[in-house]
Amino acid sequence: MKLRGLYAVTDSQLLAGKLLPYVEAALKGGARLLQYRDKFTDEARRLREAEALRELCNRYGAALIINDDAELAARLGVGLHLGQNDGSLSVARALLGRQAIIGGTCHAQLELAEAAAKEGVSYVAFGRFFNSNTKPGAPTAGLDLLDEAKSRINLPIVAIGGVTLDNAASLIERGASMVAVVHDLFAVASAAEVEQRARAFSQLFSTH
Repeated sequence: MKLRGLYAVTDSQLLAGKLLPYVEAALKGGARLLQYRDKFTDEARRLREAEALRELCNRYGAALIINDDAELAARLGVGLHLGQNDGSLSVARALLGRQAIIGGTCHAQLELAEAAAKEGVSYVAFGRFFNSNTKPGAPTAGLDLLDEAKSRINLPIVAIGGVTLDNAASLIERGASMVAVVHDLFAVASAAEVEQRARAFSQLFSTH
């Protein structure tokens, strides 16, 4: 699967009670990757939700990525995203096999991305590029980081952190293969609006 386009990331509080309809709307609008991010410990619910999301992703030809839980990803046969302190990328690759999509958080450091590439990741994620609701604080990554990453790392690049319809084009123009979006996609009043926004994000990739 080509890793290019909108990368939708769920937020369990933001999507409480509307996870499936909102995710389906994002997939209908063209999201290519979906990251299930749930920091709560209710394992039965997480398994149930992840299974339902996998089914939706299969239906729309997208890929499901589990945040920080290699065991759940292995159980469902889906992808995995690991932060810097969430375990070894090479162990995850051995567990999930060669075909699985595995991504690593590299903050704003090319050295971390180069190390992740050696450990067999499918993509590297840089951020935060803009002020973010999910991880508040000053942006740490500049657009020039994308130029440098593109020249040094031969992998798809995901840009994350405060990405909106207003600023996503600047990231894509500088080499982001995917933009990861939480609030500007899901913090809306209806599933129809999610679909509309997903479509608008997806269209940015065909025009740049």
